Amino acid sequence: MAELSHVDEKNRPAMVDVGGKAVTVREAHARSVVLLPREVLAALAGDEIQSKKGPVFATAIIAGVMAAKKTHELIPFCHPLGLDNCDVESQLTATVR
Repeated sequence: MAELSHVDEKNRPAMVDVGGKAVTVREAHARSVVLLPREVLAALAGDEIQSKKGPVFATAIIAGVMAAKKTHELIPFCHPLGLDNCDVESQLTATVR
């Protein structure tokens, strides 16, 4: 089994020194699937769910961008990374189960 990069010699979680690493271009992808009850799907208006707090999918896009910007605050031992771009897409696929 390969050694874990973020575990020290005493098998404790540890930050990795990245001070000497070169700046590189990186790309990340994430996917989420959310199952909605029929009542919620019935509330759709033109590919958007309107709630008392605003449009659900538009809010999800904003939340996705904010999460990308704060990744280093949400994932332990993740160093802050500069973002050049962040693209969040939503797709509604109605499937009755």
